[in-house]
Amino acid sequence: GVLAQARPQQGSSREDVTTQGVDIVVALDVSGSMRAEDFQPRNRLEVAKTVVGDFVKHRVTDRIGLVVFAGRSLTKAPPTTDTAVLLRQLDDVKFDMLPDGTAIGSGLATSLTRLRRSKAASRVIVLVTDGSNNAGEIDPLTATSLAKAMEVRVYTILVGRGGEVPMPVQVRDPFTGAVVTRMGRAQVDVSFPEIEKFDRL
Repeated sequence: GVLAQARPQQGSSREDVTTQGVDIVVALDVSGSMRAEDFQPRNRLEVAKTVVGDFVKHRVTDRIGLVVFAGRSLTKAPPTTDTAVLLRQLDDVKFDMLPDGTAIGSGLATSLTRLRRSKAASRVIVLVTDGSNNAGEIDPLTATSLAKAMEVRVYTILVGRGGEVPMPVQVRDPFTGAVVTRMGRAQVDVSFPEIEKFDRL
């Protein structure tokens, strides 16, 4: 699968005796640019949710949590081994849950907070985003330095092909006043220079 490389290395065997498994927080971007439909007919968020769902189903022994972010961030589920609960929370993720924007730093900071008390041998954040941070009080570099200090590995999965992509645009019909969604095209770059990415959807 696309996430096979996200398998963190185990620590020394002595460590494994006391702390089993891995604690993972998936930080999922729900900002407006994730509406872009590079993967027609599906948008970036739908594709990202499918990938995260598959990832969760394959990692049954790890505790996985879910954080979503746009202009702010929010914990949907603290790390748990209850796959069913997690998948329900993932299914529930949609646009407009949070003010728009892409606050990658906030998403990472909330994820780190969720991992702070973890006693697992390995702690990992899987950041699923189309990049381009433009909001939030914490910039991504500060958040990644904090992750390094806490010995939390951050893996990034970039969603989207970039360039000019189909993008739903809400327009008001001048005659009826009704708001309709039309498919336009928008230049949506996929970039995230701050963190070394390991995969791209």
